[in-house]
Amino acid sequence: MDCLIIKSPYIDLILSGVKTWEIRGSRTHKRGKIGLIKSGSGTIIGEVELVDCVGPLSLQEFLNNKNKHQSSSKTLMYKKTYAWVIKNPKKFDVAKKYKHPMGAVIWVKV
Repeated sequence: MDCLIIKSPYIDLILSGVKTWEIRGSRTHKRGKIGLIKSGSGTIIGEVELVDCVGPLSLQEFLNNKNKHQSSSKTLMYKKTYAWVIKNPKKFDVAKKYKHPMGAVIWVKV
């Protein structure tokens, strides 16, 4: 399974269903169920479905969709900004430990 590394508080917003867009500086072609790793924790704490990639977003599109991504305008620091569209969040009752490979900053395959 592919797992996406996400910092707090954004991972908690995703797993609560409030955040449905993950903002990134590149597009992704991955689709389907992915795990969510809480950055720095060494654990996979949930999963979502990655269903689409929108962008590159204009500044106005970014600002008009704050309710979907829950980020400040400071986040829009990429040359090109993309929204990775997620749905069906599921927080695990018990976090799953994994071995973090050296150099992994976005994706981890477990």
